[in-house]
Amino acid sequence: MQKEHTMIAAKFLGGSLAALAAILLPTVAFAHIGAGETSGFMHGVGHPISGLDHILAMVMVGVFAWQLGSRALWLVPTSFVLIMGVGGALGVFGIDVPFVEVGIALSVIVLGMGVALGIKTPIVVAMAIVGLFAIFHGHAHGAEMPEDAGGVAYAAGFLIATALLHIAGIGTGFLIGKACERHGLKVVRASGGVAAVAGVGILTGVL
Repeated sequence: MQKEHTMIAAKFLGGSLAALAAILLPTVAFAHIGAGETSGFMHGVGHPISGLDHILAMVMVGVFAWQLGSRALWLVPTSFVLIMGVGGALGVFGIDVPFVEVGIALSVIVLGMGVALGIKTPIVVAMAIVGLFAIFHGHAHGAEMPEDAGGVAYAAGFLIATALLHIAGIGTGFLIGKACERHGLKVVRASGGVAAVAGVGILTGVL
C-alpha cells in the first residue's frame, strides 16, 4: 500500500510539473507581447507568495491531498485552482464576496487542523471544502489586480503560482513521509498544527 501511494505521488508530481511547464512557457511568451501583459503575469505570480495566509493555505491543500492519497492527489488541488479562478473573476469584476479575509484565515485554520488530526474525508467532501476556501483566495487575488495589468496574464500568473504551492505541499508530505518513515507522519501532522496556530494568529491580527 505504501509503495502504491509512493508511486502515485511520484507520477502526480512528475505529470503536474510537466503540465505546468507546458502552460508556463506560452504564457511567458505571451507576457512579453506588451507591458500590461508582462506586468500582469509578474504581479499574478507574486500575489499568492506575498502573504503568509495564502502560502500556508496553498501548501496545506497539497499536504491534505497527500494525506488522502489516491485520486485526491490531483482532484483536490485541481478543484482549488479551478474554483479560485471563478473567485478571481468575481474580484476583477467587483462582485462582492462577504468575509473574504476571515474566510482566508479560516482556510489556514481548517486545513491545518485537517492535516494535524489526519482527517480522512471522502474526496468529494475534500473538494467541496477546498473549493469554498478557493473562492475567498481567488476573490482577494482578483480584487487586488493592478489597474494597468493584463487580466489574462495576471490570472495565469496567480493560478500557476497557486498550483506550484500545491505541488510544494504534496512534495513536502511525500518527502517527509519517505525520509522519516517512522516519525514522518507525526512531523507532517505537526506542520498542520503549526499552520492552524498561525491561522488563528492571522484571524486575530497577531500575524
